[in-house]
Formats: sequence, structure tokens, C-alpha cells
Amino acid sequence: MDALIRKKFPNIDEDLMEYVSGCLADLSLPSVEDVHEAIGEMLVGSVEGCTEEVVLDLCREIAGLCLRNRGATNVDGLHQALSAPVQLGAIAQAVERDIQEASSIFMKQTRDVSNVDQKRLEKAEAKIRQKNERRATQKPTTSAAEAPVLQEASANQVVNKRDMKQNGKVTDIHLDNVDLTFGEKVLLENASVVMSFGRRYGLVGRNGMGKSTLLRAIASRSLRIPPHISVLHVEQEVVGDNTSALDSVLECDVERKELLQREQELTGATRDPQPVATPAVDTSGELMKIYARLAELEADQAPAKASRILAGLGFSPSMQQQPTKQFSGGWRMRLALARALFAQPDLLLLDEPTNMLDLRTVLWLEQYLQSWPTTILVVSHDRSFLRSVATDIIHLFSRDLSTYKGDYDIFMQTKEERLRNQQREYEAQQQYRQHLQDFIDRWRYNAKRAPQAQSKIKILQKLPVIKPVIIDPDVVLRFPSCEELQGPLVQLSEVTFAYTPERTIFSNVDLTINAQSRIAVVGANGAGKTTLLKILLEELSPTKGVRSNHRNLSMAYFSQHHVDSLSMQLSSLDLFRERFSGCRDEVYRQHLGSYGVSGELATRPIATLSGGQKSRVAFAVMTWKKPNMLILDEPTNHLDVETVEALGRALVKFPGGVVLVSHDETLIDMVMQELWVCGDGSVKSLEGGLKEYRKRILAEIESGGL
Repeated sequence: MDALIRKKFPNIDEDLMEYVSGCLADLSLPSVEDVHEAIGEMLVGSVEGCTEEVVLDLCREIAGLCLRNRGATNVDGLHQALSAPVQLGAIAQAVERDIQEASSIFMKQTRDVSNVDQKRLEKAEAKIRQKNERRATQKPTTSAAEAPVLQEASANQVVNKRDMKQNGKVTDIHLDNVDLTFGEKVLLENASVVMSFGRRYGLVGRNGMGKSTLLRAIASRSLRIPPHISVLHVEQEVVGDNTSALDSVLECDVERKELLQREQELTGATRDPQPVATPAVDTSGELMKIYARLAELEADQAPAKASRILAGLGFSPSMQQQPTKQFSGGWRMRLALARALFAQPDLLLLDEPTNMLDLRTVLWLEQYLQSWPTTILVVSHDRSFLRSVATDIIHLFSRDLSTYKGDYDIFMQTKEERLRNQQREYEAQQQYRQHLQDFIDRWRYNAKRAPQAQSKIKILQKLPVIKPVIIDPDVVLRFPSCEELQGPLVQLSEVTFAYTPERTIFSNVDLTINAQSRIAVVGANGAGKTTLLKILLEELSPTKGVRSNHRNLSMAYFSQHHVDSLSMQLSSLDLFRERFSGCRDEVYRQHLGSYGVSGELATRPIATLSGGQKSRVAFAVMTWKKPNMLILDEPTNHLDVETVEALGRALVKFPGGVVLVSHDETLIDMVMQELWVCGDGSVKSLEGGLKEYRKRILAEIESGGL
């Protein structure tokens, strides 16, 4: 039967083939209808080019084959005696020549005798005809199994989602014995992991271990993913055109869009006068089916749902109506995320989704993903985000994948306990191995003890291999010492700033920064955080008021564009030779080493480094001249969790002032001594700090304010 099915459908998925074989194996002398009920709808819904007629022909052949294999029966189920001996060799030759013209006694009797209930068969065929008639009146939608395999899935490439729990389809994702390389570097070796449907997985590991590469391999289906599972990787920003942001999100629902287009065609056709010579076309039946399907999809609620998602990601009502081409790259990435959330694929892949978001939007996204119905695999450096979103943690370490139940905090506890147990098992086995080896070495050549020594050798050979515990070295970041300045470093007195008379960003701001300041700046996008930083950096001048700086002040500024401005074709060492000439390589290496860029890593082209490693190089460039005040705008983008914590410890020890704009709650909690909130035309210090700010935002989310 397997050969027959593969002949009909040469491109059938192996998982589906295995499931179909199991269904048929459970049937005992089945009729055509039994076979159709077992596998018919599954094949039509999952195999490309499969129709009801093809499946019905296959079911007839399978039922006939079962009769031939198990002996033909009469209507009462009694075995009939063969009228002559069966020559199996002759039958095989006849079948190979032409199975339809085979003249053996066995074949003649299977044609003459049938176990098919004609009434039940007619009923099944009538049911199939009704299905075909219904499909003929509708435009077919592209299913995940019928869609072409995506070379690189993105938020612009939406795969239609089918009900995963129908027809016994596999919903879990099994990645078995995965080998993954990047160039000559081996990232994964014989690694396996299972992702259960409906669970939310956080993928963690050090920078450069291959987390983003693994996501891209899954998205491109380089790894084995069942074809009926739709996969969406939010990696590429939306291409700008004249489509509004809201319509761009609504376009993700392909079926709703096609149904509405067909409804417009039919309602337009019914209003057109029919020529006398042409019989009127009755479209009421098709319209009723379209309206029923739209009601089932809750199509009338789709615009409101899309608008809520956009609002949660920071799009104001006016921005939702703007063409996508008017948005910057950061806002187009948010739009790509909105499209993915609206499309709701079976497997959603998120690579650092909070990088382009402010803290207010991150808190909204945490709340939204906690009720996500399908599977999520997310890479994030934000410990608080992982704690809120992830139900499981996948740890990429030492070319392997290990799964831990629970959020990030539980993962850390469980990992430490697992490592301790592994180390104890390793040490105990090493002692046992040494004991066996000592016995073998002592008595191997003794005639009386030789049999015992041989037995010990066999025991030693059969012992399982327990690997020693490999512990990641601690990440250490060290900012260089600087001149400690007394008094205010920067002071703003009654500062007002407006781009135009009609657009005032903030007014009457009084702020002071000194060498002991550890200030975190938060607020919604557009509230004035970037404008405030530019005033501190003297890139903008206040419209009113006074800004004063310490006369010996030296400031350093970090933002994401500093990473992008690095010369990617150069190595980190060559970059320092070019920008800061005149020093020995040992000096450059020592400075780079204080940020974890040492050894062979310093000689590799910057383009081959991971995002977090590039950020470390940017930190090294920024602090070469030993500034005594740091202004950091989202410094945690692309850093792993361990490096974020190392950055926090380094900022606490830094002898100068620090102003930090970040969405990472862990970093803010570690560093912050004062919280400035931008919004409502002002910049104010908030009593209660981050805890109070989070409480306010969550109250707004629950009340529908976001």
C-alpha cells in the first residue's frame, strides 16, 4: 500500500506518509468508504495537487489490494474456495506485464467478488460531489501545505494558517540530530529539541553561539519542519509603499481579503442590469456562503484588532492611516511585528523583538504574548521579558540544545542544579573508571586473575560517556578610569525646546547631572527622549533657558548607529590602528580585551562578528579617550543576558556620570538611582522609580489606554 500511495503522490511528506500507513494498518479488510474515512480528507488537505476524485480512485485500489492480499470473501464474509492451484510466480509475471489484463485464477476471483456495500459507496460519492460543488462556487485559498516553501520567511510573506488539530496533523515540532554551521564554525552538532504546540520558548545563549542562525534555518525550512505548519520570522522590515499602516496589517489575512473581494464582485454584478438574451445568474447562494464564512472568521472585528495591535506598538490613530513609505526603518520593523501578531502563524520566530521598542511598548508586548495561542520561539537579552513571556527555555551551549521547563529564573536554578549533578556523576564515574583500570593493569597478565581482568575490560568499554561540565567564563566589561570632576557636570535651568512654534517638545525643565548620577530616561516614542539627549550633547540648543557644562567635561555617546558606522571589512585591531594611530598593538589589544574582544576575535573582520560582539567593539571605540560622562541610548541591543548584566556592573563602578535610555528593566534596576520620565511636554523625576512607572503603564494597558 505504501508503494501505491507513493506512486500516486511522489512528493508526500514523510510524517504524513507514516501516519497514513498507521491508519491503514489498523483497518481489517476495509471497504472503500472505510479507507476514505481513514485517510481521504487528510490527503486532500495536506498533499499538493490532491483532489477528491484522485483520492477516491486510490481508496478503491487500496480496498482491492487488501482483498487480494488477505483472500477474497463473499458478501456473507465466508471464504470461497479457489477453483485451481495458484501459481504465484506466474501471477507476479502477469502483474508486472499488465495488472489490468492479468489472467490468473486469483485475479479473476478478486474482480468477480467484491466486499463493497454499493449503497454506502453511492452515499460517499454523493457526499464528494457536494463538496466539489461547494468548492466550485468559491475561490480556493492557499493552504500552508499548498504554499511554496519560503526561502526566507518574513513578515511580508504570510502563509495561510489551517486548523492544526484537524485530520490528525502533527502540531509539535521535532528537530532531531541537527547539525548547523556558519562558514567553518560548527554551531550545532547532533542536537535535538522538541517544541510543543502552544508553548512559548525563549532561546538563550552567549553572543556568537548561533541563535539567530538557528532561527533563520528554521524560517527557511533548511531544517525539517512539517509543511502544514506555517512559520513566520520577524526579521525584515516592511517595504514602504502607498498602503496605509492599518491596511498593511489587514492584508495579512489572505482569506478575509479574497472573500471581501469576491463579495464586492458579486454585489456589483447583482446591481448591473442583465441583458434580455442572457439568463440571470443566481448569486444569492454564493453570497450567503461568503457571509457565513466572514462571520465565522469574525471579519468585521479584524480592523479593530489590527488597530489595537498597532496602538499597542506605538502607532497613533493618525500614524495608522499614513502610507508605510513615510515611516523610518525602526517604525517599519514595528509594522512587521504588528503584521506577524495579526497573522498569528503556527510558529512565530522573534529575534530580539524589543530592540526597536520603548519600555512602555515592551510592557504591552509582554502582556499580549502571554495569551498567545500558538508556538513562539524568541531570542531576547531582556531577562524581565523572558521571565514574563517564556514558558520554557532552550539553552544553546556547547553545540547542543537543552530544554528547561519554566521561565528564565527557574532555568537558572535548574541549570545550576543540573550542572552540579552532572559534575558529581562525572567525578564518580572517573573514580570508578580508575578503579577498573587499576585492577586491569595489575592482573591482566596474571594467569589466575586474567578472566576477571577481561571482565573488567568489558565493563569499562560498556560504561556510558559522561562529559565533564563546561562552564562559560564570566563576562567582564571594564570602563577605563577617568578624571573625577567635582560639582555639576551638566545643568539645565528652565529649558524649553520647540522645533516649531506649534510643536513644543518640553518646557521649563530643571535637571542636574553630576559624577555620581545614574539616571534612566523613559517615556513613549515621540515624548522627547532623543531630543533631551541631543541637548545634553550640545547637538541642539534650547529654545529658552540655560544649559551649562563643566569646563573639563568629556562626554561619550553610544547609540545603535555607532555600531552600524564601524568599518565592517576591517578587524577590530585594524580599526583601532586606523582611527587611533600611534600606539602599539599591545595597547589596542589590552583596551579591546577589557570588553571581551580578545585573541582571535580581535583579528576577525567585524562583519563576521555577532551583533553583541559588534556592540562591544563600539563600546571600546567610544571609551578610548576616557570620557567622564556616558550617554547611552539603547546599549543592550544584541547583547546576551550575561553581557547585559556585566554592562550593569561596569556602569555602577564607572567613576563618571551616566545617563541611560533603555527598555531593559534588568539593566535599569541594576544601574538607576534616578528615573526621568519624558511626556506631557515636560521631563520630571519620578518618585518610586521603575516600580512606580511600571505600575502606571500596566494600569493604562488594563484600562485600554494602550
